[in-house]
Amino acid sequence: MSRQHINHNDIARFAQDKVNLPQDKANEYRAQARRLREKLEGYIGEHPDFSLRKMLLSGSLAKGTALRSINDIDVACYVSGADAPHEVSALLKYLAERLRKAFPNFSTDQVQPQTYCVTVSFKGSGLDVDVVPIIYDGDPQWYGNLVSQDDGSFLKTSIPLHLEFARKRKQANETHYAQVVRLAKYWVRMIKRENENFRFKSFMVELVLSHLADQGIDFSDYPEALQQFFTYIARSNLRERIVFEDYYDASDVGSLTDPVQIIDPVNEENNASRLYTAAQADAIVDAALDAGDAIDAALAAPTKQKTLYYWQRVFGSAFQM
Repeated sequence: MSRQHINHNDIARFAQDKVNLPQDKANEYRAQARRLREKLEGYIGEHPDFSLRKMLLSGSLAKGTALRSINDIDVACYVSGADAPHEVSALLKYLAERLRKAFPNFSTDQVQPQTYCVTVSFKGSGLDVDVVPIIYDGDPQWYGNLVSQDDGSFLKTSIPLHLEFARKRKQANETHYAQVVRLAKYWVRMIKRENENFRFKSFMVELVLSHLADQGIDFSDYPEALQQFFTYIARSNLRERIVFEDYYDASDVGSLTDPVQIIDPVNEENNASRLYTAAQADAIVDAALDAGDAIDAALAAPTKQKTLYYWQRVFGSAFQM
């Protein structure tokens, strides 16, 4: 493939300038989440019977795959105790009340229950922290029942194991796995701006790319890695089951009728794509076909102007060289 006009280094510069969360901002956000966690740990130390047991940074910031456009961060809060409600709205109210006890310097309006989480707002930075409750019964691997952000159902998960899963793929691909994830998520974000009905959640993007990483795809060449991502979606029609064996055997996954089957790597009973219809999957496949065709055309284009035009079909007008 020709790289005369736009190559891997150009894509890397675009990612650094337009896609990635700057390192100083990432450090600031992590520090804010860490202060929140440390305050809670201090309170737990003084009140060992307190029902909030642990806070862990989760989501894209914890995995190192956050985009520049991030405006809130996710923190999981493990809740134990017989008095913890098992109905979502009551649990969120319960969590908010206890967070206010743990952080008495926060005003009431800084700790507010939402649909599936409790939002803690920092007045200084304007940053929101979405605290998601996990009902915890003492499992040594920190399995518990999470309130799903998809539909509010309870879902067995382990935040430490999810982070370990992502860390393994990052270590196997140096900086490149996380960067390709961010580029793919940016592509999804661009499509969503143009089509509000388009759905392709970040967790599914990460798992598709994790599957390709496990198959030995080279992530160190960004045009090629992106093309492999789009080609896989188009070739599989997003109908191949994706399953990982880090924490269970593939045979443990039961028979499913869902059109898209991307299985949660820490919970063999959870199809992370269970809410996706065939029509939504087809829309993802169509978008991947378009993006793959654009990359092919970009790599064969005779002029820089044409090359830029085709890359902008992938990343939008923000892509400039």
